[in-house]
Amino acid sequence: MASRTEPSGCSGRGGGGAPGILPLPLLLLLLAAAALIPRGGGQNLVTEDVTVVEGEVATISCRVKNSDDSVIQLLNPNRQTIYFKDFRPLKDSRFQLVNFSNSELRVSLTNVSISDEGRYFCQLYTDPPQEIYTTMTVLVPPRNLMIDIQKDIATEGEEIELNCTAMASRPATTIRWFKGNKELLGKSEVEQWSDMFTVTSQLLLTVGREDDGVPVICLVDHPAVKDLQTQRYLEVMYKPQVRVLQNYPLQGLTREGEPLELTCTAFGKPQPTEVKWLRVDDEMPQHVVVSGSNLLINNLNKTDNGTYRCEASNAVGKSSADYMLFVYDPPTTIPPPTTTTTTTTPTTITDSRAGDEGSIRAVDHAVIGGVVAVVVFAMLCLLIILGRYFARHKGTYFTHEAKGADDAADADTAIINAEGGQNNSEEKKEYFI
Repeated sequence: MASRTEPSGCSGRGGGGAPGILPLPLLLLLLAAAALIPRGGGQNLVTEDVTVVEGEVATISCRVKNSDDSVIQLLNPNRQTIYFKDFRPLKDSRFQLVNFSNSELRVSLTNVSISDEGRYFCQLYTDPPQEIYTTMTVLVPPRNLMIDIQKDIATEGEEIELNCTAMASRPATTIRWFKGNKELLGKSEVEQWSDMFTVTSQLLLTVGREDDGVPVICLVDHPAVKDLQTQRYLEVMYKPQVRVLQNYPLQGLTREGEPLELTCTAFGKPQPTEVKWLRVDDEMPQHVVVSGSNLLINNLNKTDNGTYRCEASNAVGKSSADYMLFVYDPPTTIPPPTTTTTTTTPTTITDSRAGDEGSIRAVDHAVIGGVVAVVVFAMLCLLIILGRYFARHKGTYFTHEAKGADDAADADTAIINAEGGQNNSEEKKEYFI
């Protein structure tokens, strides 16, 4: 009769062993499989890209959401460990620990250079390990910003060339031009050397006398720097600007027998070296006194009529201003108006007859007022004469309605006589004399 063997949980005897005991190789396999089951459920690494200016400090942060105390480490672009937890295996002392906790590893890098640019890796020791990266971008501001001007001293109306260069920047810079507060348009060229950029901007500018002493500004737009600019002041040469001023008479017309004094003012760059007076299309009268920039006529007469010109010159050129003299008769009782001056470029013309029109208008107003007064007076006289004439020749007439009233003894009798006279229709006629 066959016997039944009961399994024994603690017996290790027999060739195959008890049915309830797992062989050692199988147990090791199950343990290895269990080790492969992820245990970082819900944990997430977070970081941000970093942009830093060369020579400044960059901060790299590796943060963990829903941390379960897993280990965090930071690696450089060459995948060398910078920090493992709060320990720094890398011997670069520019890396310093800012903060370490179960949820964050924050590291600073001082004196950043171009060679530090690249990807930095944050790793979280879970099963399997998690990894993300942050990109560090290094900006380099432009160096040696300068303006090169074609000519240090320019002449009015000349076109000059200015060049502004911004060297060794990253990324390439943008150059803007200003003349005073007005922005101008230049033409830029970019050259690249390795990872660095050099930008040159050209400006062509036609200068005038109003540009003398005005700054031309080269302004840089770059993310690594603010308000970086350089400037050059323009120096412009121009021919004289000439004006003739009437010193006497201060007001009114130039009249016969009176003096006339004129002054010539001239300003240019460089200052005028010569100022002279002449009479246009005629010789200067002998009694005219010229002293430097002043002209004096002590006793005006009709022969002085004409155009007097003041000329001034410098290294750039020559300019002039004219004064037109017209001598009037001696003064009248009507006060003359103020003499006016007209200006043209490059010649200024001052006309002593400018006040004549105002004087004529004043005379016309006086004449018109006198004529109106005479007309009004004549009309008043005519009305008076007509009134007296009509008063003397007033018309009279008689009627026969009250015939007999003149012979009546009293008023009652006169009325009776008048009524009695009305019965006769022939006596009701009226006669006009």
